[in-house]
Amino acid sequence: MSAFTLHGRGLVGGVAEGEALVTSEALSGWGGVEPRRGRVIELRHELVGQSFAGKVLVFPGAKGSSGWSGMFHMSRLMGTAPAAMVFTTMNTKIALGVVVTRVPAITDLDADPLTTVRTGDWVRVDADRGEITVTRADG
Repeated sequence: MSAFTLHGRGLVGGVAEGEALVTSEALSGWGGVEPRRGRVIELRHELVGQSFAGKVLVFPGAKGSSGWSGMFHMSRLMGTAPAAMVFTTMNTKIALGVVVTRVPAITDLDADPLTTVRTGDWVRVDADRGEITVTRADG
């Protein structure tokens, strides 16, 4: 196993860890996710059909309407929210979304998480310290 740490800016504090679910595509909330099951339903998205529930969601950010935050808030209420969010592009949709989802969230990392973190890696997000630690089983 190998591990590395990336440093960035924490947005919503807290510590969480879990398996990474990584996508290079922004996520649409309204019509793009199903909060009841915590999964991506946007037909043209590379993660369509996959669940983000309890995982560390690593993605560029939010796209679409202001409904993005509402869909992720509903996933929190239904117990299907991601354990944490790591993203690269800040906008008002994602800012509100991470606040109402109430999971540790980090952005502005010192390396691109979309190219350094892989789906299946174990990721510990410490948003209080502004760092993520990635453990890769395959070295």
